[in-house]
Amino acid sequence: MTTLDTLTPESIAARLSGTPEERAAFLRSAAEAGVAEAQAVYGQMLLDGNGVCADPKAALDWFTRAAAQHHVMALNMVGRCYDLGWGTPVDKVRAADCYRIAAERGLDWGMYNYATLLALGEGVAQDRVTALGWLERAAAMGNAKAINFVGSFAEDGWAGPRDMAKAADCYARAADGGDFRGCFNHARMLLKAGKVDVALDWLARAATLGNARFVGQMRDWVDRLDAPTRDRAIAILAQAPC
Repeated sequence: MTTLDTLTPESIAARLSGTPEERAAFLRSAAEAGVAEAQAVYGQMLLDGNGVCADPKAALDWFTRAAAQHHVMALNMVGRCYDLGWGTPVDKVRAADCYRIAAERGLDWGMYNYATLLALGEGVAQDRVTALGWLERAAAMGNAKAINFVGSFAEDGWAGPRDMAKAADCYARAADGGDFRGCFNHARMLLKAGKVDVALDWLARAATLGNARFVGQMRDWVDRLDAPTRDRAIAILAQAPC
């Protein structure tokens, strides 16, 4: 019988390159053998329903097991489960604790998620100055969502004077990094600058990358634009995959 400790890197790579079902079966074996990385990845597959039936409660269990072995992304995912009610009742306080620890251990996603709760005052006392500090650390690591959020802070003056030049720069960098909110915000800034054609290109990218809820919000925003830009934007959003 083949055991995990006898597998070569090549054989592991071969098993991970199979179908989603084959990959899930292999990762489950590794997870049951106590491999933290496999526990975290298998948990994500259960959360997404990728290669296995979606089971958020089981996903949380595997994330928790990996987090107990100090797997920092798994700890962040435990926080996500409590934050959004995946496989468990919503518990913003517990989510904030998980995010904070993951942030303190250097995970950019932990920084972004913890900053979001700090900015909103969910699970922790609202502290936008501290939130911005965490966002800037995550942004410095290249996290596109954090870069976009720093732009929002600058545009809205949440933790200091409004700085539209900084906001526009952040949105452009977040868009280049593939964040759909960054694409949308970059499009807004370009429209204000009168660069309609380029703005609509970024709006199309936001619609391609965004989820159904966000595309719906974009449609509401587009409805308030002046014609003929509104008509062109409506046509773009009509082609969104969501």
